[in-house]
Amino acid sequence: MLIGAHVRDDDPVGAAAERGADVVQIFLADPQGWKKPPTHPQAEQLRSGELTVVVHSPYVVNVASPNNRIRIPSRKLVVQHAQEAANVGAIGLVVHGGHVTQKDDPEVGFDNWRKFVERQQDEGGFAVPVFIENTAGGDNAMARSFDALSRLWDAVGEFGVGFCLDTCHAFAAGEDLIDVVDRAKAITGRIDLVHLNNSRDEFGSARDRHANIDSGTIDAEQLAAVAEAAGAPIVVETPAEGQSADIAFLRERLGR
Repeated sequence: MLIGAHVRDDDPVGAAAERGADVVQIFLADPQGWKKPPTHPQAEQLRSGELTVVVHSPYVVNVASPNNRIRIPSRKLVVQHAQEAANVGAIGLVVHGGHVTQKDDPEVGFDNWRKFVERQQDEGGFAVPVFIENTAGGDNAMARSFDALSRLWDAVGEFGVGFCLDTCHAFAAGEDLIDVVDRAKAITGRIDLVHLNNSRDEFGSARDRHANIDSGTIDAEQLAAVAEAAGAPIVVETPAEGQSADIAFLRERLGR
């Protein structure tokens, strides 16, 4: 099982060595910006090396939005980041499920996702697989509750998109982690990546604040059980100073 971390963008190879990581997740551009990602300075090393690479799309991306000024640039940004993710040899691009506003019908958001992935499939697909990630908050979010996730998968599942399970997000959304893997797989048929994060907040808080595995409100052994059950590459998006310990803990518990 591959275990690693979300690391600084400028030197992921060095950061992986410091942490003993098998997999690194990075941003390719400002996560709060709309600019096309440049070629990564370590692109050749990442592409040809032994590290498994995952790219996270910018947080501003919202392909579900009914607002053309947000949805259309979001679609463009996902395609651009997928192309550059392929250049660094990434196994996938993580994209948040997005949301619609309180006055909008959520079905509009699900349909916007469907139109996007269907059109992209018609144009040859994405340069790397897209992994839709469950999110922590927002009443009209496309992937917060598992009920919403099911409706989203009804719209996009036939187009081969992947799924990234975030434990902190599921916990914050009020989803029980005891059987979260089975319920996620029942909806999506797959888990391609796990963001194994503890939470700084209580169950059902709707707050996306990550903690290191041994220091949050989720039992560390329960997190390890989720990781084992998922059987997918694991990325911790926890505070950097504790990531080496997080990775070591998981290796010990999972016998890897």
